[in-house]
Amino acid sequence: MNKEDTLWPRASAWLSQATQEPCDLGVFGVPAHLTSISPTGANQTPQAIRSALTRYSLNSSAGDLGTLTAFDFGDVSEPDSPEGEERTTTLTKRVLNQAKLAIALGGDNSITYAVARATLEQGGGLITFDAHHDIREGISNGSPIRRLIEAGLPGNKIVQIGITDFSNSPEYTKRAKDYGIHVITRSDIEKLTAESVLAQAFEVIGSGPIHVDFDVDVCDRAFVPACPASAPGGISAYQLREFTRLSTSNSQVRSIDITEIDATKDSEDQRTIRLGALLILEAAAGLLAR
Repeated sequence: MNKEDTLWPRASAWLSQATQEPCDLGVFGVPAHLTSISPTGANQTPQAIRSALTRYSLNSSAGDLGTLTAFDFGDVSEPDSPEGEERTTTLTKRVLNQAKLAIALGGDNSITYAVARATLEQGGGLITFDAHHDIREGISNGSPIRRLIEAGLPGNKIVQIGITDFSNSPEYTKRAKDYGIHVITRSDIEKLTAESVLAQAFEVIGSGPIHVDFDVDVCDRAFVPACPASAPGGISAYQLREFTRLSTSNSQVRSIDITEIDATKDSEDQRTIRLGALLILEAAAGLLAR
């Protein structure tokens, strides 16, 4: 028996296979996992997030998301190699050419390098929601911000929101300061509204396109058990949803990524994967509100 309700369309049906036509929102998967500092099944996450969209509708306080066209551009094959990163950047450029907002589904946080460099070729800046600076040596999910700086992104065009105590070494904290990165700590967030946090970030970056990296381990571990590096005391799932919608309501934001969820380590209720799916919908609501 068909249990589908024609008056309650699912968000998963809204995300349709990409064509060559323009669209409002473009989603694509970047299942990177091989260079992760800790072993991860994050390569299974893009498809898990797509499946979780079945749980949700398109109704929001911003309006009916069904009025937006949303395309699925598929997944990048073998994204961990240098050739794979080139494929990621190429696909990001295609999505940017067709869509008002590009959403990359990780994968681990290493994807931020290949996705953001496509957005930031003509200037602009980067906002990260992350407990970590991600400026480690080498190539891993702990190094994308350092790699972007070495590729030419000025450190003073980077704002990192959610940086928390005991999640970064003294040396990397010093390097972030030396790079000129603007940091809004986890403690700062508690004293400010989400609107004022983002106003500060946009003011620091100034003009130009912006990529926003949503490393979900910025959240409290109770909300995101599938994020290996999450810790007790991070921001709430609601706060991350709010930051996502407010970020994408700014027309400077051209792309975002959702990273660091290991679909194989989620709780039985799939709370982390479901949050990842909700971030897509919050981003769309922000886009609709522009």
